[in-house]
Amino acid sequence: MIKRLVKLTFQTDKTDDFIHIFETSKTHIRAMSGCQHLELWRDIAQPTVFFTLSHWDTEGSLNDYRKSELFGRTWKKTKILFADKPQAWTTEMLS
Repeated sequence: MIKRLVKLTFQTDKTDDFIHIFETSKTHIRAMSGCQHLELWRDIAQPTVFFTLSHWDTEGSLNDYRKSELFGRTWKKTKILFADKPQAWTTEMLS
């Protein structure tokens, strides 16, 4: 299993737009083959900074999602709201 952490920084007046996009997409993302878990976090000190944490069976499962129509639609709506370039880490637990 892999875990994907993505840091997203939004324009101040666009955070509610992002939350709406996430709320309407989360059930569909969680239903993707290989997705075991999905969470949305918000930084307490910087309320325009969000993190998504997702758990995937394999990197291939994650990449299948990233190539999907669902991701394409969701990302298209989300990326126009950014104030900074997103950062992402794909990790595996070692012990």
